[in-house]
Amino acid sequence: LGGIVKIGIIGLSNAGKTTIFNALTGQNLETTLYATVSGEPSYGVVKVPDRRIDELSAIYKPKKITYATVEYVDYLGLTKGDVAQNRKVFDLIKDVDAIVHVVRAFQDDTVMHPLQTVDALRDLETLELELIFGDLEFVEKRLERIAEAAKKGKKPSDEEKKLLEKCREALEKEIPLRSVDFSEDEMKTMRHMQFVSMKPEVIVLNIAEDMLNTDAAVLLQTTAEGYFSGKGSAATTRVVTLCGKVEMDIAQLDDEDAKAFLEDLSIAEPALNKLIHVSYELLGLISFLTSGEDEVRAWTIRKGLFAQQAAGKIHSDIERGFIRAEVVSYDDFMADGSMATARDKGHLRLEGKTYVVRDGDIINFRFNV
Repeated sequence: LGGIVKIGIIGLSNAGKTTIFNALTGQNLETTLYATVSGEPSYGVVKVPDRRIDELSAIYKPKKITYATVEYVDYLGLTKGDVAQNRKVFDLIKDVDAIVHVVRAFQDDTVMHPLQTVDALRDLETLELELIFGDLEFVEKRLERIAEAAKKGKKPSDEEKKLLEKCREALEKEIPLRSVDFSEDEMKTMRHMQFVSMKPEVIVLNIAEDMLNTDAAVLLQTTAEGYFSGKGSAATTRVVTLCGKVEMDIAQLDDEDAKAFLEDLSIAEPALNKLIHVSYELLGLISFLTSGEDEVRAWTIRKGLFAQQAAGKIHSDIERGFIRAEVVSYDDFMADGSMATARDKGHLRLEGKTYVVRDGDIINFRFNV
């Protein structure tokens, strides 16, 4: 996990990708009523909402507050059956860590639908198949090249050929690669191939405002989840239902007004917060925290990282000169009210290099360089 986490937003034209991108990033990019097929992707860095950072900041009143961040990228619409156009988008999304796939589930006569009618599950399946066909085309070209090289007497790598055949078999059955079990060696061989149907994915069902909190919305979500369980990708796919238009309105308001607006709609928190958290969890990411009067900060790491590796996230010197980590869980700290009490109660622990960092650990690293 070098640098910032990158999440690509994709979907058919006019599904509401840019509306959701605007709501996430607080940007005001123009949304169009017709399908756009040219233009550059838009980038926006988004803070990961974290109540723990808010609460710690209220205690320490630090000079600086830093949340974990995720970068979202808004791409052009994908088009059913347009291999050349879609290839442009696939080439761009190769380096993202995960995909947010926006599916249109709202009726609006003023906004054109590329397939003429609104049918969320048909659209969901259409785009999923485009990802699969994109990968299949790549695999077949690669296997052809291997065959040609073999004719010229170049011995192909058996591992790669076997792996590509395994991929082809799944893709021909319309199964995305994220649903296939690969060994660690296979994953290594595949890394440079950057398959699009391999990426973990969050499906966003973009519903109309009058569908919020209705049985119809619940049914739509369950049906979509059922579709992915059927493909064996329940573990690598999450489904979130939201109304992009409402989320964009909320994002433009200040905290007080946003709160009142959410209460009116009887929504606990903006669905975008859920979308950001779900993207984060899907990638196996957690945050550990550092706190003090200078700064309260969340640091993003992969689940399962050791304390010494986590220290390197802050600075390579701390990793190199690691002595011990002083650790207290966020919940214990809040219950105890101060570090001194946490220490007295034995909640503040000294951990070594191989301590596995947990989400919400407040850590102070002792090191010597």
